[in-house]
Amino acid sequence: MAEEAKNGVAIEAQNGGAAKEATQAAVVFTAVKPLLFVEAPKANDAVQFYKNAFSAEEVTRVNHPKRKAEQETPLILSVELKIGSSSFLVSDLTDEDSSAPVKIASTGCVICLETENVDAAVAKAVSAGAVADGEISEGGADGACCGGRVGKLKDPYGNVWMICSPVKKCE
Repeated sequence: MAEEAKNGVAIEAQNGGAAKEATQAAVVFTAVKPLLFVEAPKANDAVQFYKNAFSAEEVTRVNHPKRKAEQETPLILSVELKIGSSSFLVSDLTDEDSSAPVKIASTGCVICLETENVDAAVAKAVSAGAVADGEISEGGADGACCGGRVGKLKDPYGNVWMICSPVKKCE
């Protein structure tokens, strides 16, 4: 028992939690929301694509305050979309937006969606405009654990998506 407690403290220290002070308030995160930037003015098209391809639901929309709808194509500051119980944001990225956390619209991550019906989900996304990257595969080589099915897609805005069957517990 003492060894487990010692190891627990070591893991906590490794994760940055050992040096807590009595006055330090606990931090509890309630969500992780990836923010996908697309080259302006394509965010509205991207939102429509995610609705068609993945049945995303629009939760909120904030247009860029510097663009007036009657003068120019309105740019999107952020649209929150929900797929299942998870949310993500989509935003237009312009050359003139010096406050953006990134300067070019590119992807450095892969977004995974879980479903029992990988084949139908991949087919729906492809029919909405995504490009399949190879065939749907079985097994761990493509990121699924213990025999799960995986289909890889690239959306029209350069983001990579993996449609996966739920991960089975590895033994």
